[in-house]
Amino acid sequence: MKYNLLGSTGLKVSELCLGTMTFGGKGYWTAIGTLPQDNVDELVKRAVDAGINFIDTANVYSEGLSEQMTGKAIRNLGLNRDDLVIATKVRGKMSEGPNGSGLTRKHIMQQVEESLKRLDTDYIDLYQIHGYDPLTPLEETLWALDDLVKSGKVRYIGCSNLAAWQLMKALAFSEYTEQARFVSLQAYYTIAGRDLERELIPLLLDQKVGLMVWSPLAGGLLSGKYKRNGEGPEDARRVNFDFPPVNRDRAFDILDVLHPMAEAKGASVAQLALAWLLHQPAVSSVIIGAKKTEQLEDNLKAIDVQFTAAELQQLDEVSKLPAEYPGWMLERQGADRKQ
Repeated sequence: MKYNLLGSTGLKVSELCLGTMTFGGKGYWTAIGTLPQDNVDELVKRAVDAGINFIDTANVYSEGLSEQMTGKAIRNLGLNRDDLVIATKVRGKMSEGPNGSGLTRKHIMQQVEESLKRLDTDYIDLYQIHGYDPLTPLEETLWALDDLVKSGKVRYIGCSNLAAWQLMKALAFSEYTEQARFVSLQAYYTIAGRDLERELIPLLLDQKVGLMVWSPLAGGLLSGKYKRNGEGPEDARRVNFDFPPVNRDRAFDILDVLHPMAEAKGASVAQLALAWLLHQPAVSSVIIGAKKTEQLEDNLKAIDVQFTAAELQQLDEVSKLPAEYPGWMLERQGADRKQ
């Protein structure tokens, strides 16, 4: 297992991060996973034994149950809390009433206390906003997060699912006011969904913001279990939860390349899809989740997959984004200066 710096910090996180969306299964989240505590303990132990020190959860996952089970697993296994980097999120609806969701100071301050209790910890390593709140001024959110860092309850702050302009606005405000800045973005990125490369990845590289990848297998579509004709496992997540949206024709063109390449390497298609992400310079950590230990074991082997330059070129060609304005104009006009 390799360890990467998270953005411009000195914090080292494992290149694979254990996702906890399958823990518990309550309400809306039963479509993702319904793992009981024994299985959660097993997955956490296997991940830590493999060198993973990074665990990502959120207050909304199974309505708080995921955080609770994560904290209990750490206690049950006798793990040293300080050896782990624990990340969670705030934004979603956690209670009825007009202030039960969002990124207001009131909601953030209330939810960080609830997350600390559920995780049974004194501090959160990475506290992330789970998305954008169009109702709350960004400045209010950032001041509240900065206060949490100053209080010691939160070590670093991050964001998730933001547009490039929103993230840049936040970074500029934090620099101007000399307060804690977002050190990471958690975003959807796969070889079958490279939209992030248009605006956000250039921003992340320029501003030295780390990237945590969610749904690296495109909701299981890149697991290698699906066929172009629509056939797939009956118990797969996409049967009941067809998310995130994917251009299936392009995805299966990519899978047509991945299948023989995986066979030649003696690896799984999922391992190659994960390994491709690990070869992208903007990626700090790839979040992997599992319902079964065998899935986790398979995903863990992605760190051993190596590509030749020719293989990476082949994968790039079959998966590259169609040209869009202003990208093609920026490339054309900037060519002389790059030389």
